[in-house]
Amino acid sequence: MFEITLTLEKTKKEPLYLQLYEYIKVEIQNGQINAGIKLPSKRKLAVHLGIGLNTVDAAYQQLIAEGYVESRLRKGYYVADIERILPIMEQLPVSQGMKLPQRETSKIDFNHGRVDIDSFPHSVWKKCLINTLYHQERELFISGDAQGEVGLRTEIAAYLFQSRGVRCVPDQIIIGAGTQYLIHLLRLLLGNERIFGVEDPCFHRVREVLRLEGAHMTFIPLDESGMSVDTLKECAANVAYVTPSHQFPSGMIMPITRRVELLNWAEKNNGYIIEDDYDGEFRHAGKPIPSLQGLDTNGRVIYLGTFSKSLIPTIRVGYMVLPKELAILYHEKLKGYKQTVSRMIQETLCLFMKNGHWERHLNKMRTIYRKKNKVLLNAMEESFNDRVTVIGEKSGLHVLLKVKNSSTESELIQTAASVGVKVHPTSVYHSKKVKEPTILIGYGGLTEREIEEGIRLLKKAWL
Repeated sequence: MFEITLTLEKTKKEPLYLQLYEYIKVEIQNGQINAGIKLPSKRKLAVHLGIGLNTVDAAYQQLIAEGYVESRLRKGYYVADIERILPIMEQLPVSQGMKLPQRETSKIDFNHGRVDIDSFPHSVWKKCLINTLYHQERELFISGDAQGEVGLRTEIAAYLFQSRGVRCVPDQIIIGAGTQYLIHLLRLLLGNERIFGVEDPCFHRVREVLRLEGAHMTFIPLDESGMSVDTLKECAANVAYVTPSHQFPSGMIMPITRRVELLNWAEKNNGYIIEDDYDGEFRHAGKPIPSLQGLDTNGRVIYLGTFSKSLIPTIRVGYMVLPKELAILYHEKLKGYKQTVSRMIQETLCLFMKNGHWERHLNKMRTIYRKKNKVLLNAMEESFNDRVTVIGEKSGLHVLLKVKNSSTESELIQTAASVGVKVHPTSVYHSKKVKEPTILIGYGGLTEREIEEGIRLLKKAWL
């Protein structure tokens, strides 16, 4: 039988049974107490250490629960046969024990995912939040509707009809924490037999969700009008993922003729179209383009929208509008899924929209982004003249640049970084390697001065 000798510190805050348990556990892990060794009886160990019988029993019971010790009837307590654990090293501070990836710091970052947070109506949002807490304090602590709060869905339905021509009722709307989550739900809803025809290039996070979930995908090239319907017809796809109002990342706007072609394809092939309208609110020339869903008379379009570009990304509020047939199927098939967006956020956003703040904010941001777009184009014209080709400048919060200096994409990014400017690749959005490098320039989160300075620095780096 193994003798246990240790000094228990009765003045420590840690209970005595935990001190004893920890000592025996570490000795077993380090191989100092081998498998099969019989431990002292509870009574004998209690007398030996000068502690209570219940203290020893509590330590032994914890060791038994974790599998370090076995209790054998009428025989006693024995060390279990477990694989030896490597010696426990003293924990080091994070900075010494491991190297975390360093966040890149750039003077100016042309990131397409950022918005103008300085223009966000903080005080108005705060008032709506306080109002929500005051009037619905009890309700907010209870799980809400799995589809999303009815009030918010009602406001979204009214807004979409007025601004985007989307025809729906609140029961067709599903609220979720971002586009990727909604794509996940659609994947489950549509089933494994569906084949997704995905724009090439397209938003890589959508493509990644489909890939990780084992969806069958085929990549459909673009022409000057968007997704090639001729190519779509030649493949086995029966679900088409498109960004018709502002193709991401290429920037073209799908004309009405191509939209009708796409709708006819869906009807003929018993297919569906996923219309991702991620930034359709911002068109810098002419009026916003009506949605593809608004043209659909046969229930073939699934409409995706988000508040990430139009409000702020951090509230994580996205939504999808299902055709009536799929809305019924959703209730049958996915009724077990809980809502992923905080009720507090949903109710605050509902009040924000209901009281007219959303419409005023959107009108304000359209003016701001239109001006930033103009500043960007003027700065590029002044700095680059005809040395770059600008693509997709009529809508959204980013443009693409084709730089005519024979550099590769990585070289363009590296030379930009050398002058303190971060620009972003477009190769990640393509399924195949592209011959001509194109750089993505997002400007929504920069001030006008930063935009002008950033372009001047890029001229220094690239020309």
